Amino acid sequence: ETIHDRIGFRTIETRGEDILLNGQSIFLKGISIHEESPLTSGRAWSEEDARTLLQWAKELGCNFVRLAHYPHNEHMLRVADEMGLMVWSEIPVYWTVLFDNQMVYRKAEQQLAEMIHRDKNRASVIMWSMANETPSTDARLTFISSLIKQARQLDSTRLITAAMDTQSSTKNGILIDDPLASEVDIIGVNSYCGWYVSEASKCSGLKWESKYQKPIIMSELGAGALQGLHGESNERWTEEFQASVYIHNLEMVDNMSALRGLSPWILKDFRSPRRPLKHIQDFWNRKGLVSEKGIRKKAWYVLRDYYETK
Repeated sequence: ETIHDRIGFRTIETRGEDILLNGQSIFLKGISIHEESPLTSGRAWSEEDARTLLQWAKELGCNFVRLAHYPHNEHMLRVADEMGLMVWSEIPVYWTVLFDNQMVYRKAEQQLAEMIHRDKNRASVIMWSMANETPSTDARLTFISSLIKQARQLDSTRLITAAMDTQSSTKNGILIDDPLASEVDIIGVNSYCGWYVSEASKCSGLKWESKYQKPIIMSELGAGALQGLHGESNERWTEEFQASVYIHNLEMVDNMSALRGLSPWILKDFRSPRRPLKHIQDFWNRKGLVSEKGIRKKAWYVLRDYYETK
């Protein structure tokens, strides 16, 4: 049996608060992507789907994509290799899974091993992510720390991360305060200032602090908008509101001295049974920069212009 493959070679490491690609400091200009077909409501399963989604990311100015919240199909990784995009690849340890259940842990460990074994030759993959938005408990820390140990045994060449949302307020802003941050190489932070909390205009002045001396990626930020709905910048669901949230959040992240990348949520609107609002969501998550019909919203251009300056 003969197998033909295309592989690449590069190094990825951290030094203090910097991420080094082939020994050179790099800023990860990214976007989060679900495995959702570019122009339909089905799964993105084909090479054509992968090329369309990743080409949109390139046109946005990205050098990096976060494939959330599970390993995507092989076409995405192979096309990312070809297009020179770096990848965050994640297993679905999400929210409040049963962290004290050994059967759940064994399933997570199996998924981690399968992801690494399948994609270990993909040069595009620079980070293995262990989890997304998990609560800070002792059981969760033990669970994910064990996964991290397993990941390092299976692959010592890539960085380890997780998307966290455990923060505390300070006099001037926000402190990243999560014991899991001590275990990872890169700290992922999910924050929806101006959407789920606070007002967009108040986000710009927030100061972020971290005691971990590690690089930080703002792994999620954003807001929802129905493409084609226009109004004032303080009117929720309008394109202007979403653009305003992006403007103020991008000013906010520029205050983070350890920030080394972004992957806002999300490239494209995607189907979600948790989003039933009639005439606005209609069972679509509307946080995409692109509508389900492939039309770009105002916030797309805000992020693209920001990346042009980085």
